Amino acid sequence: MTTIVTLLTPDYADWETALIMAGARSHYGFETLFASPDGEEVVSAGGLLVVPHLSIEDIDVEAVDAILVNGGSIWRQPGAPDVSDLLRRAHGAGKTVGGICDGTLALARAGLLDQRPHTANGPDSLSITGYGGAAHYRDQPRAVLADRIVTAAGTAPVSFMGAVLDSLGLKSAELDAYLSLFGAEHLAPVSAA
Repeated sequence: MTTIVTLLTPDYADWETALIMAGARSHYGFETLFASPDGEEVVSAGGLLVVPHLSIEDIDVEAVDAILVNGGSIWRQPGAPDVSDLLRRAHGAGKTVGGICDGTLALARAGLLDQRPHTANGPDSLSITGYGGAAHYRDQPRAVLADRIVTAAGTAPVSFMGAVLDSLGLKSAELDAYLSLFGAEHLAPVSAA
């Protein structure tokens, strides 16, 4: 069974990985797990309480197919969890590693964005990490998938979902149709003549 683990921290942005978790679990039958620092309960920015399945420290990269770093204000703080080793090991083992919104800061700190195309909340949003990948930054509204690394701005949960599923080998006309359903609200309305 395909397994996705999402890293959650206090005040995480609850909307950013909701679509990928719901679609992966209900439509594709994936196991969706949540991990937090020390396995502690976390409350989202919107007040959603989550009791994680495991601690970040207990994630076995060999037992999962993807690790996603959910955004949240903690990733900009000096005391942010250090998940660099976990993310590097996961990527080295051929797993998908994704970050959305400020979750991309964790990928930058791990050095995963230094040599490959990526995006984030803006061209300067990753500079606080001291990363060396500015030349590979893509200033675009959609998620970027490169070498099983998925990055997205916090405003792109739909394309983030699509890129994660694509990285797991699920690119299909059905997935494209599903993604277009979510994007339809952003199309310009047709004027009545």
